[in-house]
Amino acid sequence: MSVVAVALLASALAVVFALLAAVGAGKLARLDGASYPSALKQAATAFTAVLTLAAVVAAALAEVCS
Repeated sequence: MSVVAVALLASALAVVFALLAAVGAGKLARLDGASYPSALKQAATAFTAVLTLAAVVAAALAEVCS
């Protein structure tokens, strides 16, 4: 399997995990009584946090493996 294919697969998996975290955060915010704009803001924050964490982990692994 080529390096490009592995990188694309890992990126797609990170986006899927970020979407799942965002949906969960938004749903939990709505269950807690938050308004729709507030729940959307929390979902967006969770999405960006997961993508940022994935980028940091990828950068750290690239540094260690090279």
